[in-house]
Amino acid sequence: MGDLSGKHALVTGGGTGIGAAIALALRADGAKVTIAGRRAEPLEETARQGTGIATVTADVTDEAAVNEMFAAARDTHGPVDILIANAGAAESRPFEKTDLALWQRMLAVNLSGVFLTARAALPDMRAQGRGRIVAIASTAGLKGYPYVTAYCAAKHGVIGLARALALEVAQTGITVNAVCPGFTETPLLDASLRTITEKTGRSEADARKALAAANPQGRFVTPAEVAGTVLWLSSDAAASVTGQAISVSGGEV
Repeated sequence: MGDLSGKHALVTGGGTGIGAAIALALRADGAKVTIAGRRAEPLEETARQGTGIATVTADVTDEAAVNEMFAAARDTHGPVDILIANAGAAESRPFEKTDLALWQRMLAVNLSGVFLTARAALPDMRAQGRGRIVAIASTAGLKGYPYVTAYCAAKHGVIGLARALALEVAQTGITVNAVCPGFTETPLLDASLRTITEKTGRSEADARKALAAANPQGRFVTPAEVAGTVLWLSSDAAASVTGQAISVSGGEV
């Protein structure tokens, strides 16, 4: 397509899974790409797959680190035109066994991280009169799932943030949307499957079948499918799409 030539996209959590797929899709479409995450090794591995992708290590739950991340990204590729707030994590535990530390961890990385990165991105976008903010939420932001109360609460918050911010910046050329994948073939899914097998004694095959059954298509979403939706939202073709929570889940929600 080449629609994003010259645009600078910053992707948090860009070293693996959905984030890596998004980064590579944006680069293939002509964007200058910076990927960020807490671990250097997976970032470097993804960067090797897309010529010209820059990397920066950062923790999106730390305000100072987020500001430094944006400064480093600007030094390499200039002002940020596109933010993909993808960094996230999921921990499962029954509600009554969910302690405050787990609750705070889930809100910090999944919700506060989106807040901090979106806020840091806005000055560049306002100055240019054009910007795209896409938060990677989850179907857990559209419905409830048992044993992941904190994660669901955080992802519901991400969608609320996107809808509210979209209205604030609606006349500035900036759009803000959330993409809500269902169960997707990523390292996060692998971790969930391990947890299920360890706690229930079920085989991995049975666990995979049970999770895939949530998708009416009877399969897991692929990172490339999520990346395709993000690519469209980042383009000029989606200029009038803002404040939306787009489910990529085979019809689950």
